[in-house]
Amino acid sequence: MASTANGSGWEEIAEAMQRHRADTIAAVEPTVPETPTELPLNVTGIPKELLSEGVLTITETPTERLVSQLATQKLTSTQVMKAFIQRAGLASKLVNCCTELLPERALERAKYLDDYIAEKKSPVGPLHGIPISVKEHIGMKGLDLNAGFVAWVGNIAPDDAIILKLLYKAGAVFYARTTEPQTLMHLETSNNIYGVTVNPYNTKLTPGGSSGGEGALLGMRGSCLGIGSDIGGSIRSPSANNGLFGLRPTAFRLPFAGWEGTMLGNESIIPVIGPLSTSLEGVKLFMKSILDQKPWIIDPSLVPMPWQTKSQLRQDANGKKKLRVGVLADDGIVRPHPPILRGINSIIEKLRSHSDIEVVDFPPYKSDEAWRIIASLYFGDGGSEEKEVLERSGEPWRPMSNFIIKENPYVKALTVPELWDLTIQREGYKAAYATHWNSVGTDFPGPDDYTSTFPGALLEGAEDKTVDVLLCPVGPGCAPPLDCARYWSYTAQWNLLDYPALVFPTGLQCSSEDQVDADYKPRNEKDEYNYKLYDPKTYIDAPISLQLVGRRYHDEMVVEPLEMIIQAVGLPFQQSP
Repeated sequence: MASTANGSGWEEIAEAMQRHRADTIAAVEPTVPETPTELPLNVTGIPKELLSEGVLTITETPTERLVSQLATQKLTSTQVMKAFIQRAGLASKLVNCCTELLPERALERAKYLDDYIAEKKSPVGPLHGIPISVKEHIGMKGLDLNAGFVAWVGNIAPDDAIILKLLYKAGAVFYARTTEPQTLMHLETSNNIYGVTVNPYNTKLTPGGSSGGEGALLGMRGSCLGIGSDIGGSIRSPSANNGLFGLRPTAFRLPFAGWEGTMLGNESIIPVIGPLSTSLEGVKLFMKSILDQKPWIIDPSLVPMPWQTKSQLRQDANGKKKLRVGVLADDGIVRPHPPILRGINSIIEKLRSHSDIEVVDFPPYKSDEAWRIIASLYFGDGGSEEKEVLERSGEPWRPMSNFIIKENPYVKALTVPELWDLTIQREGYKAAYATHWNSVGTDFPGPDDYTSTFPGALLEGAEDKTVDVLLCPVGPGCAPPLDCARYWSYTAQWNLLDYPALVFPTGLQCSSEDQVDADYKPRNEKDEYNYKLYDPKTYIDAPISLQLVGRRYHDEMVVEPLEMIIQAVGLPFQQSP
């Protein structure tokens, strides 16, 4: 048995961490119920069988309504916290989504907030009493900070991450920490400390990753608002797989100082931090509560850009809002499964009949080249830091770690000139994609190639003529079977471009009506792999979700259009409990 620095084998360390988690769940009052011996594949209905009506009512209330009820003292923070922490404990027993619960410190914080509002007659801030769950690798002072690596168990965060300090000042209560995958570089969530996190709608499927613990917890309504991170789809994949709202902001809108991970100094592809929420309004509250505090004053890496509340949409002469939606249903490399195509078609059919929304077909642009560039830039050291951390404890490589590092043909230790060349290619692709965006549905010229960083010609009135947002899949299917999330391009392309992307539930689920296209001929090896994954029985009950993508730093311009689309199509503004 391989040993770590303290002499314990990795299995012993994992067992100790799991015992600690069990102890924190056992400390919850009211007691977290035991789960039935036999469980259905879809466990989202189990809480209704085991929890009180009061707990169910509170935990199925969206963030914005809780804000109102807490501010008017119709609910106390203590009531809300007890409800969510009990449901979070049950969720973790069912889908393995938490690394630990924090009942003592959460209830102490809740009592402070209750005493404050009772005395001051006003809330502490815009998130007064709102429970927020936190992905484990985001540092919390005095708590373990291992980022899914056994060798890092025992590393203690010296302080809270900046984003936690800002949310705390806004009134939030932190009560649950959630699972992430080994290396943080999976679109699934499994590590050797806590095992495999599964999807609440179908436990044979993945909840996504790397913020899959957050996704599964919110999917079980053990949280209403959570914090994730994203470098290739890690907020959007869990949001989509669990029927949630999730925003990948543009880089440097929100602070990420204080989190843990490998390659922290790598600036080739910038990771971001952002919200997962059971409601769209929760996303807006999260963003506005942080940006209203002007975090760029304490973190100079951030863009000094407040959250815009004034409408960003175009208007006609009568002041009526207008929206132009580009539909990118297929990236030309891997065709989405039938449920995803049904989800897109169900929306665009309704949008085409709306007088204020124009729908434009938006062709893909060299998605395979986008993946080549970003996959080459992810591990500029050839994955040596990940390998060293894994070897230090002797823990085995998880299947998805093998896929993204060992089986990735683009992973190599880059020389400085090679890194510079890939950076030029990255910037050239960004310039070419902007030109491509401007050309769709207009008479503006398209890109010649992506080898130059020079932008296209100056275009007069481009913003008035081009599409406002893109409607596209979050992946080539709904939540994949475990250890099968091998195609990242539907999310990672937007990380390469640094475009904001907002995931939303369509309210639809996979069902027997989504039959396999028996006549389809796969385009390539990746497409064949994805095609062979699909069977309607495998994906039963998996939520069908999509994403809106906007231009860089137009984060508000994915939120407002989604509100308009939701109203036009009749989609839910919140996840159905």
